[in-house]
Amino acid sequence: MSRRHRAEKRDIIPDPKFGDIVVTKLMNSLMLDGKKSAAESIVYGSFDIIESRIKQDPIGVFHTALDNIRPSVEVRSRRVGGATYQVPVDVRTERQQALAIRWLIDCARKRGENTMRERLSGELLDALNGRGQAVKKREDTHRMAEANRAFSHYRW
Repeated sequence: MSRRHRAEKRDIIPDPKFGDIVVTKLMNSLMLDGKKSAAESIVYGSFDIIESRIKQDPIGVFHTALDNIRPSVEVRSRRVGGATYQVPVDVRTERQQALAIRWLIDCARKRGENTMRERLSGELLDALNGRGQAVKKREDTHRMAEANRAFSHYRW
């Protein structure tokens, strides 16, 4: 890792169907082996499933579900005098979004439905309703931060 300067952020092009940058980030995180068209068909297919099931705008459902998954605090390890403490810190908005997308995809991949479209749409609908593994992951993270609140004075 170079210490000279930070790597510049690349501009992400909005997705072609909805013109949303966050949907593109979801596709890029979902993509395996550079197969963007496969990731695109999975995301759009799951949005079609969502639209047919609950008769709502899939982009609004996606953003609401992502807000329900998004963590506001997390714990980071901090070594102080030979002991390692789990120190709760606030999460930057960019990292909140990245964690939410990552957790959504991981939990969708672990689900039991047959196709990835069904898994992703199921996890999004569960997150919309405040349940599902991704929301549970966020609650566990918040619970861990709350339990270690006594070490918050070690924040750097």
